[in-house]
Amino acid sequence: MSDDTHSFDRRMLEALICPVTHGRLDYDAEAQELISKPANLAFPIRNGIPIMLVDEARALD
Repeated sequence: MSDDTHSFDRRMLEALICPVTHGRLDYDAEAQELISKPANLAFPIRNGIPIMLVDEARALD
């Protein structure tokens, strides 16, 4: 059995919205980020916990 204690629960994505646009977020499993295309921001997921603070978000190129 693998250690999934730090993986992101995709079902949580249905409950989360972008704090800027209040819109839908896309999950980037490789980067471990939640992407808000309208806000042009990527919110990090650390230890399986989405960090939904604008100050912690990365601007998309």
